[in-house]
Amino acid sequence: MLRGAGAVGAAILRLAAAGALAGGALACTPGDESAPESRAATAGFCSSVPRAQYAGLERVEVTDDWFEVYRVAPAVYAIYEPFQFQEVISYLILGGEGALLFDTGMGIGRIRSVVDELTALPVTVLNSHTHMDHVGGNAEFERVLAMDTEFTRARARGRANAEVRGEVAADALCRALPAGITEDDYHTPAFQIVAFIEDGHRIDLGARTLEVLAVPGHTPDAVALLDREAGFLWTGDSFYEGPIWLFAPETDLEAYRASMARLAELAPELTTLFTAHNTPVAQPSRLLELNDALDAMFEGIAIGNPIPGGGVEFVFEGFTILLRRDQL
Repeated sequence: MLRGAGAVGAAILRLAAAGALAGGALACTPGDESAPESRAATAGFCSSVPRAQYAGLERVEVTDDWFEVYRVAPAVYAIYEPFQFQEVISYLILGGEGALLFDTGMGIGRIRSVVDELTALPVTVLNSHTHMDHVGGNAEFERVLAMDTEFTRARARGRANAEVRGEVAADALCRALPAGITEDDYHTPAFQIVAFIEDGHRIDLGARTLEVLAVPGHTPDAVALLDREAGFLWTGDSFYEGPIWLFAPETDLEAYRASMARLAELAPELTTLFTAHNTPVAQPSRLLELNDALDAMFEGIAIGNPIPGGGVEFVFEGFTILLRRDQL
């Protein structure tokens, strides 16, 4: 149940027109029994790709054309999957002695081959959370770190074809699947976790240290990744410029609100957000706007719009928030 937590001025909100989406296609009907990440693409998705932001980024050519790679900061690469409607983005972060791959995408293309072209450094994998569109390539790597939750352990066992085949159906794609992948055999492979970590865990890559921030809410195992020296924050699915999905059974709205308040406190120290869907780069002020939006929702100032399938959409400038009606 949403409930108030202090007065929120209506002036902090810049609500977009009802039904207008902020940066991504509404591609689901909340309330379906399918997993939250199994959703069919809406008509018109392909016409929005590539998104305008990519024109201003440095493209890095790689052999596997399922992916597009962009250098978004020194020694930071966004590995984008533009031809599947999730438009998921994974990140390769390089240090002097090692590299971290933050998420491994859909598992449609072979992300390991892309990583091997970009670096010869030893690679550690950490997932922003373990929804299937972020762990699809985990099994290609030997060293995977993870949060110690039951949700994580369950997701590490993989997802069968029946659960995820809709992700590679014709209406979810803008081009043919890579050779060797079909709708009938696509699945999320099980993966091995070499070590469980906790909030505050530090990953020393040599000349670059990354701090893991537990931000449960979207999922119990959601994390953000902080490079304090550079002012970089990787937000995963906790924030991106598009429809933010908060209606899955594993989503905890109270925990999400607390986690986003934590991230909003960091905004003055940050220079850049790197997000996990649609477009890679966002301004840290977005965290303040998201925090204000959540306050307005809990206070009852922001009014949601009913959408098909039992969902409610709260529309703000630059992003939307999707809930089930029974969460209100």
